[in-house]
Amino acid sequence: MRFLQRFWHAVVIISQYNPPRFIELLMLLLAILLLVIWGRTDQWQYLALSLSYVVGASTSILIREALFPSPQPRVTQVTAVLLLIVSFYGLTDLLRYI
Repeated sequence: MRFLQRFWHAVVIISQYNPPRFIELLMLLLAILLLVIWGRTDQWQYLALSLSYVVGASTSILIREALFPSPQPRVTQVTAVLLLIVSFYGLTDLLRYI
């Protein structure tokens, strides 16, 4: 029980310290979870939702880096652009289901 209290306290502190980064992390974790579910069920809806989370998180990262640069902006921006490219490629691949 003590472990869960410390974990929850850490989550609250992190979310108060930097809310946009916390939301981006949460979106990327949900995207990973949905990709795992898609891998097991092979239903395209999970893949579409996962890719849309990745697009939203990557866009948010790029906007945040443009407004408030971090100490390593190049790595963050390159990673976000690569995530966008892979996501848009995956979303265009989903057109065969429509």
